[in-house]
Amino acid sequence: MLDTFFKISERGSTVGREVRGGLVTFFTMAYIVALNPLIIGLAKDADGKFIGGGDAPNLALVAAMTALMAGVLTILMGLVGNYPMALATGLGLNTFVAVGIASQMTWADAMGLIVLEGIIITILVLTGFRTAVFKAVPAQLKIAISVGIGLFIALIGLVDAGFVRRTGSGPVPVTLGDGGTLVGWPIIVFALGLFLTIGLMVKKVKGAILIGIVVSTIVAVFIETTLKIGPNFDGATGKVNPKGWGLNVPAMPEKVVATPDFSLFGQFNLFGSLDRVPLITMILLVFTLLLSDFFDTVGTVTAIGHEAGLVDRDGNIPNNDRILLVDSLAAVGGGVGSISSNTSYIESAAGVGEGARTGLASIVTGVCFLLTTFLAPLVAIIPYEAATPALVIVGFLMMTQIKGIDWEDYGIAIPAFLTIILMPFTYNISVGIGAGFVSHIVIRYIQGRRKDVHPLMLLVSGLFMIYFLTSPINTWVG
Repeated sequence: MLDTFFKISERGSTVGREVRGGLVTFFTMAYIVALNPLIIGLAKDADGKFIGGGDAPNLALVAAMTALMAGVLTILMGLVGNYPMALATGLGLNTFVAVGIASQMTWADAMGLIVLEGIIITILVLTGFRTAVFKAVPAQLKIAISVGIGLFIALIGLVDAGFVRRTGSGPVPVTLGDGGTLVGWPIIVFALGLFLTIGLMVKKVKGAILIGIVVSTIVAVFIETTLKIGPNFDGATGKVNPKGWGLNVPAMPEKVVATPDFSLFGQFNLFGSLDRVPLITMILLVFTLLLSDFFDTVGTVTAIGHEAGLVDRDGNIPNNDRILLVDSLAAVGGGVGSISSNTSYIESAAGVGEGARTGLASIVTGVCFLLTTFLAPLVAIIPYEAATPALVIVGFLMMTQIKGIDWEDYGIAIPAFLTIILMPFTYNISVGIGAGFVSHIVIRYIQGRRKDVHPLMLLVSGLFMIYFLTSPINTWVG
């Protein structure tokens, strides 16, 4: 019955592979439970209040709701969409909410905008518009989106591990390690995990990525317990330690179980923002959220589908409408839960790289997130440096799809190139997709091949131009 419901055998998988894939996806994105509180939990709204309405930050409150919503929505994706994709609070979007939205209104008002955006995007799915746009994108541009995301998540892995770091100033935006030098034990843990995973993959060992994460975590805990390295940044003292660990310090926790508090649920005000900002500002804020959410998901779904071999020759995905519906409801759920918009995570590709092909993997990931609401101290021992080698490996796997692009056709090749490079260079999936769409339209018209352009591509490209010009439009309106 399990096999029939999830079509496990039909998609060339096994229950064991689905479980391993679900666990790998969880381990590669479990950081969001600790990271989201640091992004939205430490930011004040226009009234000087922290999320939840308190005068002091309550990170545990945000962490518990982040894990709860990720668990519920990911399980829903598994049951309804039957797709190996996990959902959680969207990175990038949460920063925009904390810095660009909550600073102009209350947290409840900001979350109301998230709910509003989610309702609109759900309506677009139910009317078939979102699915129609997905199908209107040329197949080779979908491949480019997948490849670009592959490079993007590989860069995320390298940056989060400290192998590549921002310089902060000067003509060079990023550099190798600390000032051009690899320093500290965490980098050694990352290198160990990377080469161990590569070696296991070359030897075709089942569970290579999961084994790499587990072994690296054990080594990291041993190193921290023995040498007391500490974090790379101490929030209490402001001291920077370039040889320290990233987000999580892999020391054994004092306690394993903690009682979660879900009181953030329902703290949103749907149209309260109109009391704080003009209508046009509210519309632009919702539009920015909408466009980013819309196309981040299109890119993620496409990339995972290609990696899992679940696409047809036109690049379309089975159950595409159900997948997009769950993702749209996730945006609503994130606002209702007061932890910013929830969306599909490209880290799910790590689970696909481990063999996941069905929604059973998503259910495994979702259950892990639900357990995390109680086991947050235990999850916190997994450092970036142990989990990020999986992202680098998956980036390589997704890069191999580049051979499916016709580099002789400039109407595809140049947009594909812009899509691929701008995702990692701007740290934004939507920017890469938008640049690819707009340049594709322009080149096809120059070539006199306007009939090759789907009308929906024209509409979407126009919306992307508004997205790119939001700041000048805001200034002009203001």
